[in-house]
Amino acid sequence: MITDTHTHLYSEQFDQDRNEMIQRAKDAGVSRFFIPAIDSSYTISMLELESNFKDDVFLMMGLHPTSVKENYKEELAHVREWIDKRSFYAIGEIGIDLYWDKSFLAQQQEAFRTQIQWAKEKKLPIIIHCRDAFDEIFEVLETEKSDDLFGIFHCFTGTKEQAKKAISYNMKLGIGGVATFKNGKIDTFLNEIDIKHIVLETDSPYLAPTPFRGKRNESSYITKVVEKLAIIYSLTFEEIAEITTQNSKDIFGI
Repeated sequence: MITDTHTHLYSEQFDQDRNEMIQRAKDAGVSRFFIPAIDSSYTISMLELESNFKDDVFLMMGLHPTSVKENYKEELAHVREWIDKRSFYAIGEIGIDLYWDKSFLAQQQEAFRTQIQWAKEKKLPIIIHCRDAFDEIFEVLETEKSDDLFGIFHCFTGTKEQAKKAISYNMKLGIGGVATFKNGKIDTFLNEIDIKHIVLETDSPYLAPTPFRGKRNESSYITKVVEKLAIIYSLTFEEIAEITTQNSKDIFGI
């Protein structure tokens, strides 16, 4: 059993072949798909996805940092409404992104902190999106750290020191296609990070692993990540799948 802890299966890029794509993933051994939210415009698509794949799909709720704009308080109210209305498996993806736009940093920080507090209230993990913002992310985590703060540092691309710091806040590292890139760098130190801190993800349709880099990513390609980690950790494919799926169960509770 392989668990994809982060995949946008509701993406418009899958509208033409979603059923076939999910079946390819199942045929490859992927049986659990955790679905992060972006903003209110995707909520209906997420609920439809869950309805169509009840046994396979597990939804999160949250406001993505790149969707933190002038109306961010309305978007946060949408998140709050839904987490009070029904159960989700995580608050995510949330965080700070300074790659595309730095003008809403203060609002991103507020949204991140607010959603962390909601996650602790609901006893849910957080799924962190971080791009060009490690210092800013760690600054918020430092003020919010507690025994009930835990989750996944999604698409981890930092240094060994940043990896250890993320782990110190009860975060597991979400490892995907970047680990297979020649210039990905994280493969140079991952073997120094205990595999108990690692979960698998694709972030599909984004960040396809080698040899599919540059193409649409899909959950079946997660096997390329498993193969790479098997080399890094000197373990079998089956051992990587088993350990990382257990790690995901420790986070999501299922």
